[in-house]
Amino acid sequence: MLVYFSELTDLTEMQFIYCLVSIFVAGVVRGFSGFALSAVVVASMAGTLSTVELLPMVYLLEAFASLIMLRGGIRDADMSIVWVLSICSAIGVPIGLMATISLPIELTRIIALGLILILAVMQLFNFAPKFVGTRIGLYGTGLIAGIVSGLAALGGMVVALYVLASKVEPRSMRGALVMYLFIGLFTSLIWYLIYGIMDVRAVIRGIVFAPVLFAGVLIGFSLFSPALQVFYKRFCLVLLMCLSLVGLLSALA
Repeated sequence: MLVYFSELTDLTEMQFIYCLVSIFVAGVVRGFSGFALSAVVVASMAGTLSTVELLPMVYLLEAFASLIMLRGGIRDADMSIVWVLSICSAIGVPIGLMATISLPIELTRIIALGLILILAVMQLFNFAPKFVGTRIGLYGTGLIAGIVSGLAALGGMVVALYVLASKVEPRSMRGALVMYLFIGLFTSLIWYLIYGIMDVRAVIRGIVFAPVLFAGVLIGFSLFSPALQVFYKRFCLVLLMCLSLVGLLSALA
């Protein structure tokens, strides 16, 4: 069975097992926080698959996770904020994709991850710039998130910084992230098809890894209890810091 699935996904047996574990962990994180699936997968699997292979597979995994969490996102999110983030992000995605083709990928990843790390640390210690949670910050966040999504599928981390800087309850924060990622699926697919990034192999991998992703998301979702919601913002900021550090170390190495 293992041999069959490794051949089906065009991976070695060890790569297939490693991908299963990475995607399960990413699903748990996504289920609890509402974001970071792409970041966890990219950070943990960058040494296993190339960026061009990861982007379409991550897109499909995000699509599956979003469908599971869609109902809760619709119920909890402030859609007036979500729509602004989504529209501005749609403008930024093609810019990021063009940069992926014309600029060194590792350099752009280092810049994006470095910025996320700095802002996450500042928020954690209450030193974040005031504009991060403002209306101007909202438009800027959406545009930058789109660019970063096109570069390395990390736009959700950028949006998370804005959402976590807002003065709303954890459930609304998570709902906004869920809905942003869901709406972004449609615009991202259009650009992926235009740039020829989506292929049959990515679809097969996404379908094969979907069950373990579902299991992870459901476990993470069940952990989002009232007792743990008080730690939500701090958990997400620490998560952003850790993911940024791992990504930076990987890129620099």
